[in-house]
Amino acid sequence: MSRVHTLLFLALAALAVPASVLSPGAAYAASSAQEISRDADAALQKLYKANDVAEKIGAQATAILIFPNIVKAGLIVGGSYGEGVLKQGGKVVNYYSSVSASYGLQAGAQSYGYVVFLMNKKAVDYVNESKGWEIGVGPTVVLVNEGVAKNLSSTTLQDDAYAFIFGQQGLMAGISIEGSKVTKIKR
Repeated sequence: MSRVHTLLFLALAALAVPASVLSPGAAYAASSAQEISRDADAALQKLYKANDVAEKIGAQATAILIFPNIVKAGLIVGGSYGEGVLKQGGKVVNYYSSVSASYGLQAGAQSYGYVVFLMNKKAVDYVNESKGWEIGVGPTVVLVNEGVAKNLSSTTLQDDAYAFIFGQQGLMAGISIEGSKVTKIKR
């Protein structure tokens, strides 16, 4: 993408983002490891309160990748960004960014969070050792919605990872984490 297209995208995206999405707690404003960790803990508790299946899966997970706030904006060309943590045994192991880009019929902005429950050592090792994990490549990730959640139990959890999207705000149709690139960052 040329520099002109990049600047045009950023300008249009800034105009399209409603004030509710650009709250002080937005992921891009997280300036410290403490803030990211605090926001991740709050987001995970919010998810657990809203979804008892997520809490049951979380109790069985080997590690949990938490992105409390992803900001997504687009007008033909779009993108998203957020920062989060990988927790294992209740402690932060590493910090990560989640980035995606898209092109096509789209307009608007929104924010959301997502959590990926890594169910085995293979999935955790892949996230830790890859130079960037593109969701949809590598460990099998099941996006859990209401229909999938009804059929999950402790005996049916056989995939590498389970993802939950929550807290959507803003004006943009459709949401997906497939194609998001998760990369380790230093904090």
